[in-house]
Amino acid sequence: MDLATIIGVIAACVTVLTAIFIGGSFSQFVDLPSLLIVVGGGLAATLVRFPLNGLLSAFGMGAKLAFTHKKIEPRELVENIAHLAETARKEGPLGLENVKIDEPTLAKGMQYVADGYDYNLIRDSMEKERDLYLTRLNEGARVYRALADSAPAFGMIGTLVGLVQMLATMDDPSTIGPSMAIALLTTLYGALIANVVCTPVADKLDSKFEQEELNQTLVIDGVLQIRENKSPSLIREMLLAYIPEKGRSNMAEAAT
Repeated sequence: MDLATIIGVIAACVTVLTAIFIGGSFSQFVDLPSLLIVVGGGLAATLVRFPLNGLLSAFGMGAKLAFTHKKIEPRELVENIAHLAETARKEGPLGLENVKIDEPTLAKGMQYVADGYDYNLIRDSMEKERDLYLTRLNEGARVYRALADSAPAFGMIGTLVGLVQMLATMDDPSTIGPSMAIALLTTLYGALIANVVCTPVADKLDSKFEQEELNQTLVIDGVLQIRENKSPSLIREMLLAYIPEKGRSNMAEAAT
């Protein structure tokens, strides 16, 4: 579980709810027509931007990666690949089949090496899988960014609807309250959906896109070097280029 995402969303909701309960009743902030305008309108506008099958898969994958995706540090991958290189050199490629590997891409790459696949075939296959995975990740960020744009816009639309209803029935004081509720709560709902959920999730997916692009490329380079039967120390040195200078220094200190 990605605790940062979960804690952030919960903390934002608790903050808003606390302010609501301190200042009044929760029921004052519940209005189904307002919620329908913001949520229904935002989803409809997002649907116009994306094909239906792509929208559903991107929305689901985006939520999964934002809330459950585990972050793997590059230096951890470097050490794992160096260990696998030592295994391949001592026991041969078939020895890799006996090693448990948690990272899916690295596990698949080691299976390719153990099966004796050609260098170019391994590279093309893994690069294609990486690019497709990153495309899906980017698509998820785009969907949440579109929702973040649409929700406040429909909040303003709901505000205009409520104002029109209120001005059209000014002669009946009993309708002013419900009309004002729609006018104000749609703006509140739109701002909350955009700033508490959609924009933070989109930013988290953008950050994970960059991290995954680095990690996947590192893994591919490591697998290809093992396929070429390069020495573990050489592979480790080559892959250190993916790690910031401070991280390299820490790894060097740990090695000594």
